[in-house]
Amino acid sequence: MSSLITGECKISARVYSYLRFSDPRQATGSSADRQLQYAQRWAGERGLVLDESLSLRDEGLSAYHQNHVKQGALGAFLRAVDEGRIPDGSVLIVEGLDRLSRAEPLQAQAQLGQIINAGITVVTASDGREYNRAGLKAQPMDLVYSLLVMIRAHEESDTKSKRVKASIRRLCEGWVAGTYRGLIRNGQDPQWLRWDGQAWHLIPERVEAVRYAIELYKQGEGATRAARKLAERGYVLSDWGIAGQQIYRLVKLPALRGAKRISVDGEDYLLEGYYPPVLTDEEYEALQAATETRHGRRGAPEIVGLVTGLGIAYCGYCGTAVVAQNLLSRAREDGTVADGHRRLHCTSYSKSTGCKAASCSVVPVEKALLSYCSDQINLARLLEPVDDGQQLRQRLQACRRKQADVERQLQRITEALLADDQGAAPLAFVRKARELEAELGQLQAEAEHLEREQGKVGQTQTPAGAELWRKLAIEAQDIKSPAREQLRQLVLDTFSRITVYMRGLVPDPKSKVIHLVLVSRAGQRVALDVDRRSGAWKAGRDRRG
Repeated sequence: MSSLITGECKISARVYSYLRFSDPRQATGSSADRQLQYAQRWAGERGLVLDESLSLRDEGLSAYHQNHVKQGALGAFLRAVDEGRIPDGSVLIVEGLDRLSRAEPLQAQAQLGQIINAGITVVTASDGREYNRAGLKAQPMDLVYSLLVMIRAHEESDTKSKRVKASIRRLCEGWVAGTYRGLIRNGQDPQWLRWDGQAWHLIPERVEAVRYAIELYKQGEGATRAARKLAERGYVLSDWGIAGQQIYRLVKLPALRGAKRISVDGEDYLLEGYYPPVLTDEEYEALQAATETRHGRRGAPEIVGLVTGLGIAYCGYCGTAVVAQNLLSRAREDGTVADGHRRLHCTSYSKSTGCKAASCSVVPVEKALLSYCSDQINLARLLEPVDDGQQLRQRLQACRRKQADVERQLQRITEALLADDQGAAPLAFVRKARELEAELGQLQAEAEHLEREQGKVGQTQTPAGAELWRKLAIEAQDIKSPAREQLRQLVLDTFSRITVYMRGLVPDPKSKVIHLVLVSRAGQRVALDVDRRSGAWKAGRDRRG
């Protein structure tokens, strides 16, 4: 990558060559060498320098879907044009205008205009044409010609796209109907599988890595630490697309149980049994239940918070989120941070117009929370269901009644369509049928979710639960301890909301207590008054607002 992209402008005009192949296999031909030679000769004849240090090459990126602009080298070049980092009078050489864009003609011409208006000449190697402001002013019909080329390129890609989508749709429908069991190329297939020309096969060492990654996730490990542990075992998942934060996406993939999800123009197909499974259906369902109570986060903070960053901590005065505020710039020489420099901060705090909660140390809040949950009696109370699941049953029954109603409506429309002997089905009927199918899918997903939740009702924590809290609480006193990741997950598994009144239940700038209201996932509420220095707690007055 040249200094052009990093921000250092060159003074003299230069020549740049742009290559794009929608299929990487095209790069193995002679067209790349031919264009490079053309660019070198073109620049040499005019006394210009071909900038070969800037790699303007996009392989496997579609110009129809604009992937080469969104994530490719052409996008970087266009940004450099916008920022004035391409010298005036420079030249961009392409094989043809269809290499620049196959988007809708207006969009494609706007991209060409963006380059030309920046004082850059576009040269097409296939026909030797040159497009710049002076040339187009003298020969306006060249602009019309460029538009016709772009129209043709877009129509070719649009037709191809429609044919490909229709083919994929037929294959998916065949798979669902059981009449087709071959390969369907759409999207990226899991990298723990290989295709031998006849069937998919698991790659044992990669499957082992996937299962270990899932186990780390279930243990509450953060993405960064999980990636480190995988690397320690020799699993370099980044080589095949799963590492770091992608573990959060991995655990949700239906491919784990052998299914492939394909979407074609808004129509979703779930192809059961497409891949050999890594997990059984029961293991996969248990994993999905765990993901519903786990709050994924991108990256890992230097200090793992036990109550913040989970989406459950709120200010008691204004109701907005409470976040961590670690003053790491004031860390001691050994890397530790004073209790007063690890704080909870209301996101709406403002001295003039916003919430007056200000901030408080997070340490006493964490101490009180861990101390409370380390007592088995307290923990049992938190985990005791508020009712016997009656509300869940009522919601599930209502969902099933709605599902049955939608199925009846869909059946009536289907019968009407089958009975219609006029030929093409009325568009309004087809549209309504699709809307009902989409609604039915949502209701089925909701019913499955409620059934899983109903299965959890009545589950209680074993006596070892409080012992685990106590053990991890001791280890977590070291703010760099891996135990904090596990405690973080325990907090999320146990509580649905933590409300913090930083200056006491009735706000007082001189208050010596922090008032907490803890709401467990079972629906139980606990109020604690926490000494803002020591973290010692006592039962306080509950606030039900």
